[in-house]
Amino acid sequence: MPKSATLRELIDLQAQFRPRQTYLITPETDQSMTYAQLQTHAQDFSQRLLQDSIQKGDKVAMLLDNGYWTVAIMLGAMYAGAVIVPMNAVAGSSVLDYVLDHSDSRMLFVSPYYQEKYPELVAKAEAKISVSLVDNRNFKIAGSASSKSKNSKQAPEVLASIDAEDAAVLIYTSGTTGRPKGVQLSHKNVLAGAQNTADAHQLTDTDRGLCVLPLYHINAEIVSVLGSLVSGGSLVLPPKFSVSSFWSLIAEKKCTWFSLVPTIVAYLLDHAEREGLSPELRNYIRTQVRFGRSASAPLSPEMHKEFEEKFCVSLIETMGLTETAAQILSNPLPPGKIKYGSPGIAIGNEAKIINEQGKECRRGVSGELMIRGDNVLTAYYKNEAATKEAITADNWLHTGDLAMQDEDDYFFITGRLKELIIKGGENISPREIDEGLFSHSAVLEAAAFAVAHREYGQEVMACVVLKQDASVDCETLRVFAEAELGKFKAPRQVYIIDELPKGPSGKVQRLKLADLLT
Repeated sequence: MPKSATLRELIDLQAQFRPRQTYLITPETDQSMTYAQLQTHAQDFSQRLLQDSIQKGDKVAMLLDNGYWTVAIMLGAMYAGAVIVPMNAVAGSSVLDYVLDHSDSRMLFVSPYYQEKYPELVAKAEAKISVSLVDNRNFKIAGSASSKSKNSKQAPEVLASIDAEDAAVLIYTSGTTGRPKGVQLSHKNVLAGAQNTADAHQLTDTDRGLCVLPLYHINAEIVSVLGSLVSGGSLVLPPKFSVSSFWSLIAEKKCTWFSLVPTIVAYLLDHAEREGLSPELRNYIRTQVRFGRSASAPLSPEMHKEFEEKFCVSLIETMGLTETAAQILSNPLPPGKIKYGSPGIAIGNEAKIINEQGKECRRGVSGELMIRGDNVLTAYYKNEAATKEAITADNWLHTGDLAMQDEDDYFFITGRLKELIIKGGENISPREIDEGLFSHSAVLEAAAFAVAHREYGQEVMACVVLKQDASVDCETLRVFAEAELGKFKAPRQVYIIDELPKGPSGKVQRLKLADLLT
């Protein structure tokens, strides 16, 4: 199949080459979508946007749960030449209001649930822009264009031409230290990100993925939705993750791969310890599932090995950023070598490590991870200063991640520049503390962070979430960490909390932990 420059070209080509093949399955509503139906939905939705005076480059916001029509809207808007603005449904009304305003969105598509959860936000939006209700369960999109389209007999309007450099997605980062930044991704960017996923995991038209992550998540949008689209495969999309039905859904819908974040990995392990899996499920996983992948946050080597041993499936650790249209690094599939604790090698883009002077580091030396490729963002929307700070003159992206590269070209992430703990002049990686605490049998999740200290400058603290039914006190965990890490690196205090604060990609927001405990 010829290579596509835009989402429109890709959808048209897939409809031409495999019209009857299933692209999407939504189990909750028992619906499926073929590639021919995807094209029809995209064309119909494009006409709807034109009737609502949405032109090429206009922003279309989405405050939606996972579902059939969510995918149709997302891909249909990009097909039309509009720019989708996926909104993080758990971000809170003040952030959502900021995103709607800052993005210059012309339309908002919202689910009934979020209309009820954020009534003031929706009412405020409705006073400024067109708002349409999307009910995935009852198979409808209610809004201003619906009555027009039913009664209209005029010929379809011609869509504006689009090219690879035109904007396709405007997605906002989690904003842990201030207002979220709008990451503007072109058609070239998102297709490159999707192709990087397909190449790394050798996806073909015989593969069927399971996506349990929300579609406002760059991982779900690019890796699952577009990764399946570029490879000609299919995707199973439940409304949300369910620990009790995860494996049975994989077997029932005949999935060959799945995409997770480390938090979900931990939940699946904890549930399996208490509930177990049937022999039939174990056999399906062992014989039919090619791989699972983990991304969006570092995966503990201990948890990684335990997952593979318990479920008899290879778990491929990867790394991606919102700014790089998801995946940048990946471990190879078996029989390639998997290195536990590493998100792998660069696939589809260039990667290097630099020191504070901007010089490339030798192997084994930690520095900042830099990325260059067709998947790197076009710009931060309406933020020229941030764009110039992030992207060099020769198109390398500053990721802000600290990493080192070994002699086999595998990268190891050691922390974030802004999250590095500097105690008494010594650099301490929070991830090292996390993994020390995680090795305790009662700990489900752990996150270390820094607090100000009069003598050392900064001191190490940590928060943990316990496994269900586990019982341990804070002092026992502190003593355990001291034995694992030594007194200097061990947290001065360990706090047990119900849930770690996370951004939309699943990354722990360490900088919020100190505020959480005050």
